Amino acid sequence: MTDRTVLSPPPAATPAPRRVHPAWIVAAVAFVALIGAAGFRAAPGVLIVPLEDEFGWPRWLLSSAVAVNLVLFGLTAPFAAALMDRFGIRRVTACALVLVAVGAGATVGMTASWQLVLLWGVLIGLGTGSMALVFAATIAQRWFVARRGLVTGVLTAGSATGQLVFLPLTAWLAGTAGWRAASLVICAAALAVVPLVLRFLRERPADLGVLPYGALAPVPSPPPACPGRGPARVAVQTLAHAARTRSFWALALGFAICGASTNGLVGTHFVPAAHDHGMHETTAAGLLAVVGVFDIVGTIASGWLTDRVDPRVLLAVYYLLRGASLAVLPALLDDAVRPSVVVFVVFYGLDWVATVPPTVALCREIYGEQGTVVFGWVFAAHQLGAAVAAAGAGAVRDLTGAYTIAWLSAGALCAVAALLSIRVRRGTAPLSLAA
Repeated sequence: MTDRTVLSPPPAATPAPRRVHPAWIVAAVAFVALIGAAGFRAAPGVLIVPLEDEFGWPRWLLSSAVAVNLVLFGLTAPFAAALMDRFGIRRVTACALVLVAVGAGATVGMTASWQLVLLWGVLIGLGTGSMALVFAATIAQRWFVARRGLVTGVLTAGSATGQLVFLPLTAWLAGTAGWRAASLVICAAALAVVPLVLRFLRERPADLGVLPYGALAPVPSPPPACPGRGPARVAVQTLAHAARTRSFWALALGFAICGASTNGLVGTHFVPAAHDHGMHETTAAGLLAVVGVFDIVGTIASGWLTDRVDPRVLLAVYYLLRGASLAVLPALLDDAVRPSVVVFVVFYGLDWVATVPPTVALCREIYGEQGTVVFGWVFAAHQLGAAVAAAGAGAVRDLTGAYTIAWLSAGALCAVAALLSIRVRRGTAPLSLAA
């Protein structure tokens, strides 16, 4: 008999466990960092009345400190984008969080209005501006090829999540333990995120030997826009070149109106306005926090839509809906929470910063690798608009005793922003910064 050797089939290969792509870890850390920096975004609206009561400072002066913050918050953004290219995301983000912490913590010892402007306006303005939405755009552009719009929406929602976390807490602390306790909590929150940023926030996928999420081939790091030139010069030259295009002005003016109708007006004055109608500050702060809840939903949905729909159409729709909601707000505010106010809060929340993902997408599409710095300047316009609205609405209230004119003016401006958005020209207009 012939011996036969029976060969057993090889054991089935065990599939390697799927690992989470590092891009999602970086995005998660960025999200937490944005939450940590968002503490101050919740503060002015609920601290204006306590500061007014303790120091006797007029509302226009308190609003002016917020306006300085908003201006620096915006003007720092384009330079922060260039700084991140030069010195790295991790260093810039960590320093920004420390500035926010110092500015918030030092307010507990202030005795004069100029100190409020210095701390609220200058220090915190520079700190929050060094992250802002440019931070989210930079993370999305470096780490993602697929799902960029969605990631931009999620990271943008980080600020709204911070508002959701801090706004009720800040209002409660201001009403029970005093506004100083609220300021110290904001300080601690910003500092707590710094170790996480230093440990886990990476610069580029190549640092970990991986491709950006969704990339099928290596994506080389872009060369410096202006080799040997400082970040400030790169930012200014980018503005000079972008300002020669009509699309830049349409985006910038539209986003200025966006800032005026959100951060500047509603973010700063909704709680004081509700208080003028007899509503308790904590209740009004709770409503504004609900805006933050639905802002998260709306911004993430907007990011998803941006990957599928013409961003210009999205912007036009968002601005028109926002303008309509602001136009009816004066008739809705009362001394108690009515169903109509709840409807406004939900509706407005869905639209709060839904404009960001399509605006980022248009900057990236039109201006290529310089799109992040261009968006920094567009965002600067956003904050300038917010600053004008913050100071202007405070002055309107002092002169007329109500915010009605401010609400109606913002609603009309949103219609203008819708028209500007439709007029943005799609297509590539790369910026050459050589020599």
